[in-house]
Amino acid sequence: METQVPLGRPLSSSGLSHGSSSNLVLDSHGDENTLEYRIKASDKSGSKPISLWHDVTLVHVDPATDRPTPYLNFVCEIPKFSRKKYEIATDEVGNFIKQDEKKGVLREFKKGDIFFNYGCLPRTWEDPTFVHPDAEGCRGDNDPVDVCEIGSRIVGTGEIRPTKVLGILCMIDEGEADWKVVTIDADDKWAPFLNDIDDVEKLLPGTLSAIREWFRTYKIPDGKPPNVFGLDEKFMDKHYALEIIKECNHAWKELITGEKERKLEQCDPVVRGLVRKLSKSNLVDLAIDDDEALLSNWLYLLVDPTAVESDHVVFATCEAIMLFTTSHEITTETPKKDSCYEA
Repeated sequence: METQVPLGRPLSSSGLSHGSSSNLVLDSHGDENTLEYRIKASDKSGSKPISLWHDVTLVHVDPATDRPTPYLNFVCEIPKFSRKKYEIATDEVGNFIKQDEKKGVLREFKKGDIFFNYGCLPRTWEDPTFVHPDAEGCRGDNDPVDVCEIGSRIVGTGEIRPTKVLGILCMIDEGEADWKVVTIDADDKWAPFLNDIDDVEKLLPGTLSAIREWFRTYKIPDGKPPNVFGLDEKFMDKHYALEIIKECNHAWKELITGEKERKLEQCDPVVRGLVRKLSKSNLVDLAIDDDEALLSNWLYLLVDPTAVESDHVVFATCEAIMLFTTSHEITTETPKKDSCYEA
């Protein structure tokens, strides 16, 4: 069956969102190893703070052509071979990166150094009012979707890298669904050979089981029980991962447009408090339409990365589109999640 794809066009001309790290700079503020330490992103002029959660597009944009690529942006929080638990401060203005703390004590992985780059996908949100049918009855964890990037490069805290999505693991962390997307840096030497989760097991045997065991056991040194997993502990394939990512991108849009908050009255007070504490202050200037178009264009690149230059181009539109392949149908529509989590 013939593949139908939209013709690409520049998508970030508004300058209100960032499709790559090309126009961003990172600066450290405060003394390292203190509660006040922050890693802050801003535009190159240094005059405009940039939220690594809200202002960076989910889809990576080639800075040379200003067009979407087949990759997703990965924001690194914890570099491989390190243990300080850095994270985007979702509840602080600007969403800068800080070292997590508990009762005034800075947190590190007591298990030891992590062996992959760990971070998140921008413009995603694991909705705490939604229970995914495969998540063992657990609601979302109220954070951006986590990423385990398995390439050889050590990515610094706050860096943004284009990555290929390979698969996903459903971890259940203290009663919350905590999805872990497996990716590889687009420039890694293994990237051309890894296109789905089965390729990882075939070409890099042991990598996936090591990731799962890391997450199963990393809280044991803190005196907590092992984590558990949904879906029979299986890493699901790229197609499944993309469905979760689309759901979480849709949830993020509901969050930042205020649609989610308008539905909160039907939720229990704990969940309402979780959602309302999140910082959405950077969103005054946000161009949501750009993100919709980017995601639509990115989906067609997955079907055929050369489509813009090939005879497969059948129609040109950057609005709501539908992609057709011989195996399944992919749409940019995500089912609405109107039901609230019930404690």
